[in-house]
Amino acid sequence: METFDVVVVGAGAAGMMCAIEAGKRGRSVLVVDHAQAAGEKIRISGGGRCNFTNINTSPANFISADPRFAKGPLRRYSARDFIALVDRYGIAWREKTLGQLFCDDSAKDIVAMLLAEMKAAGVQLRLATAVARVGKTASGFELALPGGTVACSSLVVATGGKSIPKMGATGWGYEIAAQFGLPVIETRPALVPLTFEVKTLEHLKPLAGVALDAVAACGKTKFAEAMLFTHRGLSGPAILQISSYWREGQEITVSMAPGVDLMAQMKLAKTTRGRQATATVLADHIPKRLAQMIAEDEGALGNIADLPDKVLARVDAAVNRWTVKPVGSEGYRTAEVTLGGVDTAALDPGTLQARAVPGLYFVGEVVDVTGWLGGYNFQWAWSSGWCAGQAA
Repeated sequence: METFDVVVVGAGAAGMMCAIEAGKRGRSVLVVDHAQAAGEKIRISGGGRCNFTNINTSPANFISADPRFAKGPLRRYSARDFIALVDRYGIAWREKTLGQLFCDDSAKDIVAMLLAEMKAAGVQLRLATAVARVGKTASGFELALPGGTVACSSLVVATGGKSIPKMGATGWGYEIAAQFGLPVIETRPALVPLTFEVKTLEHLKPLAGVALDAVAACGKTKFAEAMLFTHRGLSGPAILQISSYWREGQEITVSMAPGVDLMAQMKLAKTTRGRQATATVLADHIPKRLAQMIAEDEGALGNIADLPDKVLARVDAAVNRWTVKPVGSEGYRTAEVTLGGVDTAALDPGTLQARAVPGLYFVGEVVDVTGWLGGYNFQWAWSSGWCAGQAA
């Protein structure tokens, strides 16, 4: 039987970071993953350029049953710390909107960096290696692997959530939590496109592919980013963001000309551009296809000068207070992350160790800490993995 100080299950962002830090402390570390390659979600992220962190990261950018839990890990290993590591490897990067940092070249540079760091720290990596069984022993844990049984004093679960199952995502981490008596907050797809019922889809079908800047709101939460009409419903950053807060049965409200006093603009057009069609006036502020559909839906065809203010008010509401009730989401198939996970109440915020099971750690997406779109989830992976690596 092989024995290691630490076994990390999951060769993703959090798992590799944890292994690196544990290895630096002189711990013997083994990382296993059932995938054929390490860091596959890193590789495909950010359109292949990896939105590896966000310089604006704070606990306010995360959803959790305990909003304070992420504060310590994010402070102990910050976005600046990870940027320093990236800079040390000479990986060129740039800041895009809202503090998002992307590689100039390829996400593969981040994967290669982490693999190099693991190698330098003496970490062993075994891919295409599924864990058949985990058991508790007097001195730690035993894992049944294809090549035999491996023992360790510290076990780190870094297997992520259920999002993007075609990449091999499973609920294995939640099963291990349940095996050892740790509560799991109900999981659901997050950062995911929203879908509509058939009648609404048929009506909106001509808009598929139309993109615009918008403000999407659900309850008191709102996000101002791009939105995209699709053949299934709505997508784009604003919708992905609000999807983490939306629940079945709720409506979302969308402003499609944010910051524009559309009623004032249309009243002005009645006197200065009165012979123009309403759709033409609207097209100054929203895409032409959308403008035409709204004008038709609200009975605002013809010259804008001929329309009463009550019709213009309906147009204004249709553009900047469009309220629609999604029937669901595209699910884990396209979700970028999983909301919910191992209850943070069962974990030590300084080490990510299970309070009731010494030596058992949970890091990354498997934990009930879910970030906004824009590099926040990667930063949680780096921060939580780093903290566990200091203790495992």
